[in-house]
Amino acid sequence: MRKAFSLMELMVVVMILGLLAIFVLPNLIGKSEEAKVDMTCMQMKSIGQVLKMYKLNHSSFPSTQEGIKALEEKNYFDEGKTPKDAWSNEFIYIKDEKSFEIMSMGPNQQEGGDDDIYYSKCLN
Repeated sequence: MRKAFSLMELMVVVMILGLLAIFVLPNLIGKSEEAKVDMTCMQMKSIGQVLKMYKLNHSSFPSTQEGIKALEEKNYFDEGKTPKDAWSNEFIYIKDEKSFEIMSMGPNQQEGGDDDIYYSKCLN
């Protein structure tokens, strides 16, 4: 009757776990950033709906200077606070003649990179 595993059996188990890690971990790494981008897009869509409701009540979107803070000041958000992106940064709001754009600086938290997230792209 055996009371312990042999060294060979332990080595096989360690090898199997190593192989599993090689194939599974790369698929999991990066998914959290992808989830944060998706969550940021959902936040932007929610803010977009609130902006449309604001326009119905006030005949125009808030100016770029007023920004999303105008929605907070008029109690358009349930929590009473302007939502932030997945990296805890405030959204950037830009109003043009007939529409608006909402932007998140993305994971690098700097404006102007490839990782910036735009409301208009989230709609597609």
